[in-house]
Amino acid sequence: MSDGYQVATIDELEALPVDDEGLTWRPIRSRFGITSFGTNAYTAAKAGDRVVEEHTEESNGHEELYVVLRGRATFTLDGEDVEAPAGTMIYAQQSVKRGAVAQEDGTTVIGFGAPPGKPFEVSKWEAAFAAYGYQKLGDHERALATMRAGWESDPDHWAANYHYACLLALQGHGDEALERLARAVELDPRAAEQARGDEDFDSVRDDPRFASAVAGQA
Repeated sequence: MSDGYQVATIDELEALPVDDEGLTWRPIRSRFGITSFGTNAYTAAKAGDRVVEEHTEESNGHEELYVVLRGRATFTLDGEDVEAPAGTMIYAQQSVKRGAVAQEDGTTVIGFGAPPGKPFEVSKWEAAFAAYGYQKLGDHERALATMRAGWESDPDHWAANYHYACLLALQGHGDEALERLARAVELDPRAAEQARGDEDFDSVRDDPRFASAVAGQA
């Protein structure tokens, strides 16, 4: 390796659990320090599991390219199914509703994304994905430090406040969690709707400040 390039295999990257169903996230952008586009990898443990969550990129404004690295997946793009064996590339504009299900165990998809014609900014969910992954692995100190750094990079972003509040609540820091949740709701009312059904806030749900934070946003 020199100052001008780095080399790594997919299996050398951190493998962080996304959910309890076996979906694994591998951070590529942060591993290499890429600043001009986002890129990460997702691996489904079993055939039939989701390997790309159903979503659009309208909130991020990203156009995306997906590359099936291993296995085989079925992508659903605006309701149309597309079979995607290893080596398939799929491009989707911001408004396209996309998602993918693995058809083989260990199917791995790499995603690339950036806003067309605009400077790239690291997506706010990236710190949250890493933090929740560390939390699931039992590395609670690293989880909180990772989410704190994500929040500090943009303390006026609703999602950064929301996910920081989640991690704080999960780790028993109730007062600070409620402060960050209230700020998230102040910045974007959808935080209140999301918090109502979010088990991460079970430790503070009976606190009157939780009810106050989510009140009047139905």
